[in-house]
Amino acid sequence: MMEEAPTRLGLTVEGWTRLLAPLLIGVAVLGLWEGIVRWKGIPPYVLPGPVLIAETLVKDWGPLSASLLVTLKVTALALLIAATLGLALAVLFAQSRVVELSLFPYAVILQVTPIVAIAPLIIIWVDDITLSLLICAWIVAFFPILSNTTVGLNSTDHNLLDLFRLYRASRWQVLWRLRLPTAMPFFLAGLRISGGLALIGAIVAEFVAGTGGSASGLAYRILEAGFQLQIPRMFAALVLVSATGIAIFLALSLASHLLLRRWHESAMGRGERR
Repeated sequence: MMEEAPTRLGLTVEGWTRLLAPLLIGVAVLGLWEGIVRWKGIPPYVLPGPVLIAETLVKDWGPLSASLLVTLKVTALALLIAATLGLALAVLFAQSRVVELSLFPYAVILQVTPIVAIAPLIIIWVDDITLSLLICAWIVAFFPILSNTTVGLNSTDHNLLDLFRLYRASRWQVLWRLRLPTAMPFFLAGLRISGGLALIGAIVAEFVAGTGGSASGLAYRILEAGFQLQIPRMFAALVLVSATGIAIFLALSLASHLLLRRWHESAMGRGERR
C-alpha cells in the first residue's frame, strides 16, 4: 500500500510546485517588463508598463466590464449550443455508420474554413448582430466536441459490448450504461478545447463587426482604443480577454476533474490507482 504524500495547507509538494512555479515566472516577467519600460523611457502609446495597464484597468473598469459581459454571453451560449449539438450528433453517428459517413465531412468543412473569411458574410446575412456573433463562435467551437465524442463512443470495449448483447440489453441501455460513460472523458476533453475556441470565435466576429461600429464586446473596445491611440486601455482589454480564456479553461478543467475523479484514470491521484 502506497503512503500518502505529505501536505501543507491542503496541497502536496507537487501541488505547490504547480501553483508557485508559473506564478513566480509570471511575476518575474512582469517585473522585467516594467523595469525595461522605465529604464528605456518607452512612452505609453508605444508600450505601457504593467503598472499603468493595471491602473487603466481599474480606471476604465465600467465600460470594459460591460463589454466583457457581452463577450462572455456570446461565448457561453456558443459553447452550450456546441456541446448540445455536438453530443447529440455524435450519439447519432454512433447509432448509424451511414449517417456518420454522410454528415461528418461537412463538419470537417466547417472546421477547416477560416472563421476570419466567413465572419463578414455571416454578419452581412444575419440581421441580428448578437446572433451573427453567436453563429461565428459556434462554428469554431463545434467540431472538437463532435470529433472527440464520436471517438469516445466508438472506443467502447468490444468485449463489454458482447457482454451487453449476451444479456440482451436494448440499444438504449447500451448507450446509456456503456457508450456514454466511455465517451465522457473524450467529451470533457473536447469541451475544454472548445471553451477557448468559442472565446476566440466571439472575439474574431466582434473584430469584424466592430470595424463597422456595430458591436460592443471586448474586441470592439480594443479597436476603439487603437483608433484613439489609448494603448494602455487596449492592453487592459487584452488582459481581460486572456484572463477570461484562462478562467474558462480552469472552470472546465475543474468540472472535468469533479466528474471523473472517482472512476477514471485521467483524474485519479497516483496513490488512488490500483
